[in-house]
Amino acid sequence: MGSWLNRDCGLSNPVPGGAAVSADGDPLPPPACTGGEHSVPRHAPSRRRFLASATALAGAPAFARQVPQRAVVVMCDGFGMPYLDQSDLPVLSRWRRSGFFKQVEDTMPSVTNTNNATICCGVWPEKHGITGNSYLDERTGREEYMESADLLLAPTLFERARKQGVKSALLSSKKKTIALLSAGTDLTLTAETPGEEWVKRFGPAPDIYSGEINHWLATALVDLLKKRRDLGCIYIHTTDYPMHMWPPEARESRQHLARLDQLLGEATAAAPDAMFLLTADHGMNHKTRCWDLDKACAARGTPIRIAIAVEKDKYPKHHRGYGGIAWVYCKTPRDCDRVAGVISAIPGVEAVLTRSEAAKRFHLMPSRIGDLVVLGDRDTVFGEMDTESETLPAEYRSHGSLYERDIPLFIYNAAAKLSADDFQSNRDLARWLYTG
Repeated sequence: MGSWLNRDCGLSNPVPGGAAVSADGDPLPPPACTGGEHSVPRHAPSRRRFLASATALAGAPAFARQVPQRAVVVMCDGFGMPYLDQSDLPVLSRWRRSGFFKQVEDTMPSVTNTNNATICCGVWPEKHGITGNSYLDERTGREEYMESADLLLAPTLFERARKQGVKSALLSSKKKTIALLSAGTDLTLTAETPGEEWVKRFGPAPDIYSGEINHWLATALVDLLKKRRDLGCIYIHTTDYPMHMWPPEARESRQHLARLDQLLGEATAAAPDAMFLLTADHGMNHKTRCWDLDKACAARGTPIRIAIAVEKDKYPKHHRGYGGIAWVYCKTPRDCDRVAGVISAIPGVEAVLTRSEAAKRFHLMPSRIGDLVVLGDRDTVFGEMDTESETLPAEYRSHGSLYERDIPLFIYNAAAKLSADDFQSNRDLARWLYTG
């Protein structure tokens, strides 16, 4: 899928799914073709004339060159399969019928920053380096949020697009996404802290702890698709606050997603030439208990250096900083086996992996994960508390574990021919764009 196929002439590397456009966005006439998808011009040029024309095209001004199909990448945070299955979403149903759809897996750990980086860069964490929402900075010995652009080690979708002359935009409900992924963009917008210009156009953005903030952001997307045709690639990332608050069957959840679906319909109407690619970073489940592994290990005579809940970020109202996977750093390498044995006996712990085992299994960068990687079962999360364990309330919902991995993947209105074998995880959603 690295090169495009022109549906008009069957020639390689032209415009996918549409005519070339001038610098002003006006369509240029298509080349003359006859026959079907793979036909050639009726009067084929000689080899000398063909090479001469190719040389001239290579040196032609920008307005004469053909450009890739406009692309809109939607990362719907927390949109696990149950939310799709239990909601009435006519636009996504149409995308599913008329486009490409497949249930795939997210990237482990099932947290936002890791998966956003995977989707945006098209590579595993072992290459892009974002292994969680939080990590231990070994240089300082301090736990830090993993949302700084200098921690991202792979090119973004926007940097790849720029190399092909495509302008791009990154829209996010959360400002941390802008800080992490904006390299190569020509425009950024965070609904959490929008600039005055955006507020004048769309009114004040709703609170970050709301579902309405996603609708505000999607309204901005529709506006950009109508008014900024020079933006050939737009990536939009919502917040999963509604999924943390409500299960799929809840009326509030269905209303939130119905409005978002409606706005996606407006987006497709505003940009009928564009392809739309949508996936999620993780699903969501109710959790019944939380363990503080620092306190639990100390109480069992095996103190550790630090335990980090990989889900922890700057939005604690969502999840209180608790998640279904944790990095554990031991005081010395000699302690690892003993600590692993103690943690394995804690109720709700499904597995304890060594650093090398976890890195190999989940394609993680070894230097940015713990000596041990602790996985909770479907009901268990880990985090920092006043006590070693806590029974969580009935409404508590979070993610991070192996049990939030099933997510949807949609591609609608793409000119490229797609094969189901090429899409196994959210890493595959957009990694084929701007690679030719």
